[in-house]
Amino acid sequence: MTTAAASRGGWRSLLIPGISAAVVLAILLGLGVWQLRRKAEKEALIAQIIARSQVEPPAGLPRPQDWDPAADEFRRVRVAGRFLHDKETLVHGLAAGAVPGRALQGFYVVTPLARNDGGTVLVNRGFVPTDLRDPARRAAGQIAGETTVTGMLRGSEPRTMFVPAPDPARGEWYNRDIAGIAAAKDLVDVPPFLVEADATANPGGWPKGGQLRVDLPNNHLQYAFTWFGIAGCLIGVFGVFAWKRFREVTGA
Repeated sequence: MTTAAASRGGWRSLLIPGISAAVVLAILLGLGVWQLRRKAEKEALIAQIIARSQVEPPAGLPRPQDWDPAADEFRRVRVAGRFLHDKETLVHGLAAGAVPGRALQGFYVVTPLARNDGGTVLVNRGFVPTDLRDPARRAAGQIAGETTVTGMLRGSEPRTMFVPAPDPARGEWYNRDIAGIAAAKDLVDVPPFLVEADATANPGGWPKGGQLRVDLPNNHLQYAFTWFGIAGCLIGVFGVFAWKRFREVTGA
């Protein structure tokens, strides 16, 4: 075999492995770039929450037709009314436990509030562990009569492909779907936002509000370095593989 033919054979033997490595490399680099974008988005979100939740004083609720998630989400608000506990909805979720790194499994209690100034708004009153799913086991927290809620505005929580679909007939919810919950509870004219209650203690201690925290984890730079590092390793491994394969085929 001539040197030219051997060389062509060497390159041909690397074609399929090279294409496979290029595809994987593109995926790894794409994941790294995506993590960098997520880092910027998370930093902007944290800054937005701090500005709107800690600096601005509580205001009244916006009119439903004026709701603008980009401008209104995470604003502090205050609203007075009566809880409709018979229409309470439990949304599966996790909350920080007493031991760092160990989350509690349970539910977020979403309860309609019949407002003193008219209309109804959903309130995420906070978290309860699984053993307090039954309202009778946290009866002290089922506030009767007029009350005032201070918290932050949130829009509906989008359901990703990894989140199970809700089952309204069984009362199983996995994301804060405002329109879906309102329809399941026969509520009308519910605005497209809810109020995330702050950490003001409820009688009996449950539900525990204030679950929306500013210290959101932001490990995206670390994740980006991980993906880029794996991409670098792939380049190094394929380089060694290609060099050895080329030498074997060409006899160099």
